Amino acid sequence: MSSRSMAMSQPVARERAGLMDMVESALPKIVLAPTFAICVVFFYGYIIWTAVLSMTPSRMLPNYEFVGLERYVELFSNDRWWLALKNLAIFGSLFIFLCLAMGLFLAILLDQKIRAEGAIRSVFLYPMALSFIVTGTAWKWILDPSIGLEKVIHDLGWTAFSFNWIKDPDMAIYTVVIAGIWQSSGFVMALFLAGLRGIDDSIIKAALVDGAPMPTIYRRIILPSLRPVFFSSFMILAHIAIKSFDLVMALTGGGPGFATDLPATFMYAFSFTRNQIGLGAASSIIMLMIVVSVVVPFMYSELRRSDRG
Repeated sequence: MSSRSMAMSQPVARERAGLMDMVESALPKIVLAPTFAICVVFFYGYIIWTAVLSMTPSRMLPNYEFVGLERYVELFSNDRWWLALKNLAIFGSLFIFLCLAMGLFLAILLDQKIRAEGAIRSVFLYPMALSFIVTGTAWKWILDPSIGLEKVIHDLGWTAFSFNWIKDPDMAIYTVVIAGIWQSSGFVMALFLAGLRGIDDSIIKAALVDGAPMPTIYRRIILPSLRPVFFSSFMILAHIAIKSFDLVMALTGGGPGFATDLPATFMYAFSFTRNQIGLGAASSIIMLMIVVSVVVPFMYSELRRSDRG
């Protein structure tokens, strides 16, 4: 081949190589484009549509007449909505705190290299494999005074024993907390156990050599090292608490009366059984704002912390 032909073929080869690089770099985007488009349409698109409906007088069917913030004024004038927010505050705070506390406690116990650890871990993790419908139904039977725990205690001879929280409007929300903790604390335990197993043993051994007691080691070394696990667990539990619907419907149906109503059950009732789509959409947007108000500050604090690190 002449030098002239070689000189002409070099630009062609470079052009082909550049074209191949462009195809390789564009291929992942092409593959992910349909998924991205579906997420945009069916996630952000429906959020925008719900926000639009929340500013309309829609009832059984969408009505796109703009009425501004009337639905939000109507929502916050509804006593049932305030009760749902109160129940969310009670359920969410107790559910998150107790799941974190119990999960951490169980993880610390299992981290002591106890016998049959795998079997015990499976026992605590098993409830997470169940749906909230199953959990709610099972706990409904357990807490029912006529067939559950109260009847069993009475049959054993303690007839003065009473545990009818599920029938008591003032205590029914705490039965939802009990069922939620039973299902989710094992999952939190698994997260904390993985975090504990990821801590360098040499640091703990060095602290023991220096004479530090175990409570101090946990407080000053181990627990601060689990901060990312705390953050992840909090985000997951907060998400579960805010969107809780099936657990309440299976356990109490929102009752007695509206005593265990949560924002999700309120939204469902007004959107699909009372034919007030506009009001239900407004409650959905408020739920989204609650999620954002919880998630964004925590994410911001974690990002700032990682940037400093």
